[in-house]
Amino acid sequence: MLNRPNLIKRLEDSVRRNPVTALLGPRQCGKTTLAHFFCKRRKSAYFDLEDLLTVARLENPMQNLSGLRGIVVIDEIQRMPELFKILRVLADRRPLSARFLILGSASFDLIRRSSESLAGRIGFVEMGGFVLSEIDQKMTDKLWLRGGFPKSFLAQSAKDSQGWREDFIRTFLERDIPQLGIRISPLTLRRFWTMVAHYHGRIWNGSEIGGSLGVAHTTVRQYLDILTGTFVIRQLAPWYQNIGKRLVKSPKIYIRDSGLLHSLLRISDRKDLQSHPKLGTSWEGFALEQVLSRVNERDCYFWATHAGAELDLLVLRGGKRWGFEFKFSDAPTLTKSMKIAKRDLALEHLWVIYPGNVKYALDEKIDCVGLIDLDVIL
Repeated sequence: MLNRPNLIKRLEDSVRRNPVTALLGPRQCGKTTLAHFFCKRRKSAYFDLEDLLTVARLENPMQNLSGLRGIVVIDEIQRMPELFKILRVLADRRPLSARFLILGSASFDLIRRSSESLAGRIGFVEMGGFVLSEIDQKMTDKLWLRGGFPKSFLAQSAKDSQGWREDFIRTFLERDIPQLGIRISPLTLRRFWTMVAHYHGRIWNGSEIGGSLGVAHTTVRQYLDILTGTFVIRQLAPWYQNIGKRLVKSPKIYIRDSGLLHSLLRISDRKDLQSHPKLGTSWEGFALEQVLSRVNERDCYFWATHAGAELDLLVLRGGKRWGFEFKFSDAPTLTKSMKIAKRDLALEHLWVIYPGNVKYALDEKIDCVGLIDLDVIL
């Protein structure tokens, strides 16, 4: 396991504050490994709800869970939603003899059920695959090409990595989605996911995508929400307020993992990537995820006007507004859009993130900084 200190710290803080903590993330991103590592030096018990013997042990959950001490880990809890009511009772005991760490890969179901049953008792920690701060910086291009899923990034060869991602996509669509009770043809969802990959980094247009697929815009919105709720698509919300301009109010969509994006686009190696028309937006999405891994995602937006001015990422932090532009360029230059964003949004600072390693100023409160130097500014 690679060192993931930021995740461990967030997990420790949540477990200390809350009787129940939900660790959320896509399938195969390392949630189980992280939970085992977290509990290594703590008294703990582990229940895997994909294991039939574990399910049998929990046929009487109150009896089997109430006597436990320390940290109780329940993996893939969405498979037994009836446990949420039991956890509410156990979380209200005083003294609190055990804290619960629940793992799940479907945020919409977990958050809805926990909000109904565990309001005020649960904290959420979201995780994904590996990020730049967790790897050797010399492997940045490898992380971009393969993505952050541990078995993809750590594969022995590029061919093995590509094969793992193809298997993941197939299994996700044919097994994982149906197990959530969602009845949509895997082939249909694969076509939609592939189409979103071609729209990666663009503003959502449900009517256009629905027209291409031959279905209603409400149907493709349902598909989008399913893949968002299972952590494979990101919807970046727009920031809008009354500043006298016509603003874009639809989300931007991204494939969250760059490796999955490349598999969906049939990009197999660096040569394919360098010649692909989605090269720039692939890097934009990759860099965006690196920034989001370091900040509170609930306070992150993009901004765009119908006149053409835009900002890739707006972060609200400490009562101030910070802007980020992502440019796949050897030496980004100042643009009119950057000036408008700085002025209209009253930005504290605007950072232009690029693949280089030299920091330089473009204008007052606008600087270029390399992706590998994010720790300097965040």
